[in-house]
Amino acid sequence: MKIAIMQPYFIPYIGYFQLINAVDHFIIYDDIQYTKKGWINRNRLLINNKDAYITLPLKKGSDYADIKDRDLAASWHLERKKILNRLTANYKKAPYFTKTYPLIERILLFDSVNLFEYLLQSIRVILNHLNIDTPITISSTLDIDQTLKAQDKVIAICKKTNASDYVNAIGGISLYNKEHFSDQDITLHFLKTGNIQYQQFGKSFIASLSIIDMLMFNSVDSVISMINKEYEFV
Repeated sequence: MKIAIMQPYFIPYIGYFQLINAVDHFIIYDDIQYTKKGWINRNRLLINNKDAYITLPLKKGSDYADIKDRDLAASWHLERKKILNRLTANYKKAPYFTKTYPLIERILLFDSVNLFEYLLQSIRVILNHLNIDTPITISSTLDIDQTLKAQDKVIAICKKTNASDYVNAIGGISLYNKEHFSDQDITLHFLKTGNIQYQQFGKSFIASLSIIDMLMFNSVDSVISMINKEYEFV
């Protein structure tokens, strides 16, 4: 059985969904420390033909708190309306705006203020839209030594789920050692997204935006096809 383990990201790029689709079981971290300036609570979309961040504002909390222990700021109920208006202004002429806008609306208007619950719901909404039904398990529900870190925790999760193969995003290629996994009878793979391009508004293509951008300019069937084909294991 192939598994992947990742922390949740806010409306991530296509590679995240390729990873989920490529495995038999996906483990999502809720008991991992929130990190600033990453992709946990922000992503990039096309604004005025340039890439720009949209961000989930967070309530002040400890820099050492896990994702599951962080909440959205009280201002979020107002901020999300501004984001929806911003997306409408910038994407209303996109060919698949009318089919994609309800998706982002459902994500942004979700009631929970818990960061992990909010992110998990957004990922599930997109997976359902893309007909990806890979089972998802929340990491803290697994009966392993939760004090383990990094590679040791990954291997413990692999053993707990009886995984024969572990698939990681290509960004982690410097973090994990294939021989170390092999010593534990686990085959380590890295998923590399292909050089995906599609027509946006401008002449120059801006890569690796949130999958919302891709869905604004491509049919669901086309996006599913890219998820299934435009990657390789290295």
